[in-house]
Amino acid sequence: MSIVPKETIEVIAQSVGIPSLGADASAALAPDVEYRLREIMQEAIKCMRHAKRTVLTVDDVESALTLRNVEPIYGFASGDPLRFKRAVGHKDLFYLDDREVDFKEIIEAPLPKAPLDTAVVAHWLAIEGVQPAIPENPPIDAIVPPTENKRTEHGKDEGPPVDVKLPVKHILSRELQMYFDKIAELTMSRSDTSLFKEALVSLSKDSGLHPLVPYFSYFIADEVTRSLGDLPVLFALMRVVQSLLRNPHIHIEPYLHQLMPSMITCIVAKRLGHRLSDNHWELRDFSANLVASVCRRFGHVYHNLQNRLTKTLVHAFLDPAKSLTQHYGAVQGLSALGPSAIRLLLLPNLVTYMQLLEPELQLEKQKNEMKRKEAWRVYGALLCAAGKCLYDRLKLFPGLLSPSTRPVLRSNKRVATNNPRNLQGAMDGFSTQLANPGMTQASSSSGQMVENITSVAIRRDQGSDHMQRVSAVLRQAWKEDQDAGHLLGSLYEVFGEAIFSFVQPPEISFFV
Repeated sequence: MSIVPKETIEVIAQSVGIPSLGADASAALAPDVEYRLREIMQEAIKCMRHAKRTVLTVDDVESALTLRNVEPIYGFASGDPLRFKRAVGHKDLFYLDDREVDFKEIIEAPLPKAPLDTAVVAHWLAIEGVQPAIPENPPIDAIVPPTENKRTEHGKDEGPPVDVKLPVKHILSRELQMYFDKIAELTMSRSDTSLFKEALVSLSKDSGLHPLVPYFSYFIADEVTRSLGDLPVLFALMRVVQSLLRNPHIHIEPYLHQLMPSMITCIVAKRLGHRLSDNHWELRDFSANLVASVCRRFGHVYHNLQNRLTKTLVHAFLDPAKSLTQHYGAVQGLSALGPSAIRLLLLPNLVTYMQLLEPELQLEKQKNEMKRKEAWRVYGALLCAAGKCLYDRLKLFPGLLSPSTRPVLRSNKRVATNNPRNLQGAMDGFSTQLANPGMTQASSSSGQMVENITSVAIRRDQGSDHMQRVSAVLRQAWKEDQDAGHLLGSLYEVFGEAIFSFVQPPEISFFV
C-alpha cells in the first residue's frame, strides 16, 4: 500500500485544473508518485553526504532535481526549515502557508539597492598602535567599560576620567617570530660571535622587518634599563639600534621616542658595567655618535629633537653633583653634535668648569687614582672638543692648514712673538673696545697671536697680492672669532699650548 493517499492526488489534481479525477486513477497514480519522491530524496541524501553535512536542505533537493533533469522548484532558497500547516478536514494533509502577493504592490515598491561588485578594499587596522574609527573596524563601544558597582568598590567615583588606550593585536608570521627570538638571543648571550655580526647585517638590509620595529624598540628600552651592569649587552643593544637606523626600508621615526632615552642613558649614565676594567668610555663615545647621527637625519622632521637633547647634556655637564663619567658623556655628546654646539654650549662654560676640574687633576688634592684618571678623561674630551671647534674656525685660513712648499726652519717647537703692546691696533678694522671686560685678557692674547701671524706674513712679501688676501682673510676670521665669544683667546687661556699643538699639523711650524 502506498504511503501517499489518493486524497492527496485528488487535491493536487484540483490545484492544476482537473476538478474531477476518478478514484481508480488516483489509486493508480499514488504508487508512482511515491516512487518518484523516494528517488528524488535518495539523490538529495547523496548530495547531503557529499557536502559532509547531516541536515538535509533545500539546496540538496534542488541538486537532486537537476540530476534527474527535472525543472527545479523556485521560491525555496532559504536555509531555514519549512513550516507546514495541517489542512482543515484532512488528518494527514499539510501545506505551506504562503501569503498571497498583490502584483500592484510589487510594481509600486521601490527598487532595492544594487549589489556591490566584488572587490578588495584595504583599510587601516591600527595607526601607530591606535585603532582608527572607521566603519570597517569594530566599534570602540564593543569593549564594555567597568560597571558602576565595580567603580564604587574601589572608591574612584570622584576621580578624574581616564582615557583607556585600547590594545591592538599585531599578527606576526611564524618566521618573523623566530627571527625576533633569534636576534634577542644573540644580543643577550652571544654578541661576540660572527653569527651576531651577520644578524646585524641582516637588520641593516632586510626589507621585511618593519612589523618587528615596535618589538625591537620595546626590547631595547627594557633591556637597557635592566642591564646597566652588563657592558657587553649594552654595547650589543646599541649596535642593534645602529643597524635598525641604517636600514633604508624601515620607517623608524615613530619609534624614536622609545630609542632616544636608551641611547642617552648609555651616554650620561652614572655607571655602566660592574667591573672596574670595563671600557665604558668606548660605549659612551659610540652612543654619542649614534645620537648625533639621529639628530642629523631626523632633525628636520622633529624640530625640538636636538633642543631637548642639548638641554639634557648641558644639564649633566653643568651639574657639579654629577659624577665625572657623566660629565665625560655630556662632553662627548655635545662634541658629536658638531662645532656649532661646542662653540655655543660648551665653550662659554669652559672657564667655570675648569675651576671645578683642576683640583681633580692634581695628585696633591685628589688621592683617589680612579677619580684622577676619570678627571683626565674629561680633560681629554674637553681638549678634543675645543680642538674640533678651533679647527673648524681655522678652516678660514686656507694656507695655514696646508703643508708648506717652502723650506722651513724648525726651531724648539715654540712661536716667537714680538712685544704685543707694539702691535696694538696694527690690524685694520680691529676694535680695541671689548663688550665683555672679563674677556679682555683672553682676547688680547688671541689678538696678539693673529696679529703676529699677519705681520710675519706681510713682512715676507710686502708687494704680494696673495699676502694681502691672506691678511684680509685673517682680519675677517678674527672679527668673526671676536663676535663668537673670543674663541681663540679663551681657549689659549684655559688650555695653554696644548690646544694649539693639538690642532696644528705636524708639518707646520712658525718662526720669525
